[in-house]
Amino acid sequence: MTSTPTQGLLQLQVEPVVQTYFTAFNQGDFAATAALFAAEGELRAPFEEPISGREAIEAYLQEEASNMQASPQEMASVELGELRQVIVKGTVRAIIFNVNVRWTFLLNNEDEIVQAEVKLLASLQELMSLRSESEAESN
Repeated sequence: MTSTPTQGLLQLQVEPVVQTYFTAFNQGDFAATAALFAAEGELRAPFEEPISGREAIEAYLQEEASNMQASPQEMASVELGELRQVIVKGTVRAIIFNVNVRWTFLLNNEDEIVQAEVKLLASLQELMSLRSESEAESN
């Protein structure tokens, strides 16, 4: 039996909305991914200004995240008053790179994503290597 990236999440007892985020993301269903955000929810992607609102998040993911697969591996959750913070560590694989990532989700009481921050866990040298590989692929 082969495992899928979200199977590990079941063992981690992840917040259902976070599990759904990774499932929809990995299926390339960015409309479903964006629908998990609050109306004014925000995606903070690496090297980008914050992206606000479901339509803008969906458009960004369609443009930038096609052919990416997220593999969550570790999760921690904490209550922050009216919000819950869920931190997930794992990897993102694209056609030309594989990088360690940390996702930080803030969830409201309606189980909507208020904010999702994606942070690359790579050294400057690794990031420069990714940039060089990306430029070589586009030439």
